[in-house]
Amino acid sequence: MTVPFINVIRGQEIPEAPLNVRTPIVRIPLWMAVCWWCLRGLGRLVRAYVRYWWATLPATGLGWLYIEHGWLGVVTVVLGVGIAVVAWAFGHRASWLRFGWWPVKSRIRRWQYRRVWHPAMATARLAITWDTHTVLPILRRVRCGPGIDVVTVRIVSGQTPDDYAVAAERLAHTFGVRQVKVSPGRRPDTVTLTLLRGDPLARVVDPVPVPFVPDFTALPLGRREDGQPLTLRLFGTQVLVAGATDAGKGSVIWSTVRAVAGGIRDGLVEVWAFDPKGGMELAIGRPLFARFACDDYPAMADMLEEAVATMRRRTTRLRGLTRQHIPTVDEPLILIIVDELAALTAYLTDRQLKERIKNALGVLLSQGRAVGVHVIACLQDPRKEVLPFRNLFPTRIALRLTEDKEVDLVLNDGSRDRGALCDRIPKSLPGVAYMLLDGDPTPTRVRFSYLTDADIRDMAAEYGRLRLAEGSAA
Repeated sequence: MTVPFINVIRGQEIPEAPLNVRTPIVRIPLWMAVCWWCLRGLGRLVRAYVRYWWATLPATGLGWLYIEHGWLGVVTVVLGVGIAVVAWAFGHRASWLRFGWWPVKSRIRRWQYRRVWHPAMATARLAITWDTHTVLPILRRVRCGPGIDVVTVRIVSGQTPDDYAVAAERLAHTFGVRQVKVSPGRRPDTVTLTLLRGDPLARVVDPVPVPFVPDFTALPLGRREDGQPLTLRLFGTQVLVAGATDAGKGSVIWSTVRAVAGGIRDGLVEVWAFDPKGGMELAIGRPLFARFACDDYPAMADMLEEAVATMRRRTTRLRGLTRQHIPTVDEPLILIIVDELAALTAYLTDRQLKERIKNALGVLLSQGRAVGVHVIACLQDPRKEVLPFRNLFPTRIALRLTEDKEVDLVLNDGSRDRGALCDRIPKSLPGVAYMLLDGDPTPTRVRFSYLTDADIRDMAAEYGRLRLAEGSAA
């Protein structure tokens, strides 16, 4: 048996211990103990009064009114405050929600989370037991919003945000919410838990109004889960869109085309469209496209090589002058849309033609962003052999996928653990996707606007610059 180095005893000594320390016993009068208990209770009462000022101050005021004026004074003040709050809510709803409703709801939710915090952390295996003591993450702050609660947690020493990402599904079931998303906090010792309650993306997003002049740093495409508009920064990026059949890839394409339609009309944007599936998706909007190919693979290779040649001419002209091309009528932004990339890079049987296409795409993806040549590529199968240059797409959008392993292939490693549950998007929600926004490692759930065939025809008739004969390929 191991002999303790120091033995703290309150009774019999242990002779084997190298050092025995006896706890001293101090006898005090009863009145002194009662005074100490009263002072300690008073201190706790003052602390609680100050801590919960939002409840104690109104209660104190109402109590004073009752003593001075009776029930009439209390009822008058309560009715007056209620009328003022209702007038505020209807008169300026935005400020009422920000400074009135959401702070009050945040207080209530914080109290609710504190009630179950200890068992929640223990069952999620986030409570640490050390030296017979249980150390819990500290609930720092709760902020409520439309359908979400943002909880700031101070993590235990030795933990990382990934530990909370792994336990996200457990926390969702524990707190009774639809999903929990984890992201690093503002401080290194904190983590942010976003608890999603309702589903603001359940309704179809209507087409966004066409901007008169497209803002290529913030193209409006739909709605984010937090209620904010979904925007895409096209400058400096290439876009990969992956999703299963009927996942809503068409919503991404047509939302993007609609966002730049004003530039198409004015000649600031040229859309080069590739639809290897025979034109079933993109042919309806042919007047919007400066180049179009649907079944002629040699023509597709020629178009891509023409884009490479245009890119190199612009690179030579802009070298040393600027690092980002600004679209003009003489040198418009070229947006290359490929509806099914795998048909060009994996399923094509002509090896020589396939190599031409892959080489041209590789050059465009790696060098075209700065000179105004951008690619939006869609595919169904995100495996490496289908998409060899995945890392050349800075912006990635993952719609509904068939397997959980495909999520990390499309986005980044660990994206599914951080909340990108693309394999769980129901078929009844086409256009819902997860994407990584600038500066945020946590995938954001979004929904792209849906354009009907009539919407696309009207847009093509109003903003299209070409009137191609039926059956022509370019």
